[in-house]
Amino acid sequence: MKVLLILSDGMRPDSLEGHPVIETLKKKSTYCMNARTVEPSVTLPCHMSLFHSVDPSRHGTTTNTYAPQVRPISGLFEQLKQKEKRCAMFYNWEELRDLSRPDSLSHSEYCSGHVYGFEETNRQLCRKATQFLTDNDVDFTFLYLGWVDEAGHAFGWMSEEYLHAVRETCNMVGSLIDTLGDEYTIIITADHGGHDRIHGTNLKEDMTIPMFFCGAPFTQNKQIDGVSIKDIAPTVASLLGAEPAKEWEGSVIR
Repeated sequence: MKVLLILSDGMRPDSLEGHPVIETLKKKSTYCMNARTVEPSVTLPCHMSLFHSVDPSRHGTTTNTYAPQVRPISGLFEQLKQKEKRCAMFYNWEELRDLSRPDSLSHSEYCSGHVYGFEETNRQLCRKATQFLTDNDVDFTFLYLGWVDEAGHAFGWMSEEYLHAVRETCNMVGSLIDTLGDEYTIIITADHGGHDRIHGTNLKEDMTIPMFFCGAPFTQNKQIDGVSIKDIAPTVASLLGAEPAKEWEGSVIR
């Protein structure tokens, strides 16, 4: 079993309607178009909750500046490391560097979206991840793509520029999935949505995210409800035979 988690920052479920890659993905997946993120609906707190399966009030990071945990919780990368699983991470937003503790990752690639552009680095990371996963034996890979969120802040959520970034990101992800074939179980999600040019509130536009679980362990063409971003870490751990940390609050998606 190998698992690839792809997260497109700021991708609202309603921005995906009618995209050929998404429509194909639905037919192959167990999916949820009204999953919930955590409050505040801000990138780093949401990612910390995704990987540690608790609310920001528990892990302590409530802004985009990482806060060392007062009562540390073992995250997904650490739980997988305990089972001697190999983990990789590809990302273009540097604040995510604290998602894993030292020596939890076997491979990591960072390319600054702020320096080289988020569109270009999205493309670079998809290419690099595809090549790396084709050439190497890795149990769990996290691919973070920041272009959609950047477009939302620059032009507004659901603007034409934002929707263009969503469409192109879906095309990149579709190409990656086609290249990898059936070897990987693939999870696709977002950290939060957005409205106007912002996010971080408890509005449904900010709090609602999509989730797709595609691979042999999941029923195809099955729509589910009641899913939380905190469910991802327990689900990945279960797929890879690792124990959840005792503090984790999420449930395993089946």
